Amino acid sequence: MGNTLRSVLIGKIDEWPEKLGKSVNIGKIQLAVFKLESGEIRAIENRCPHKGGVLAEGIVTGEYVFCPMHDWKINVLDGKVQEPDIGCVKTFPVEVKENQVYVLLDR
Repeated sequence: MGNTLRSVLIGKIDEWPEKLGKSVNIGKIQLAVFKLESGEIRAIENRCPHKGGVLAEGIVTGEYVFCPMHDWKINVLDGKVQEPDIGCVKTFPVEVKENQVYVLLDR
């Protein structure tokens, strides 16, 4: 049987400035949440796989965030680090309903 997800309210869509990250803590989970140029909201693990840089503090361009510590380029859609670097971060599904932003987490 598949995992059951719980929906956690993390704020209103207008609370996220475009192309900037915001740190969100839900229990022990630390997320970096981004509003892309397209208006789409994306959530990923808030630690770079290289040296643990806080990704919410990185520069966002297109569908990528650049780690503020060593400039690793990470795709916020699939969590993959771009070559020549290697690694990935966990991504989290996001839903927007009636201007409210929810992240979906395992129960």
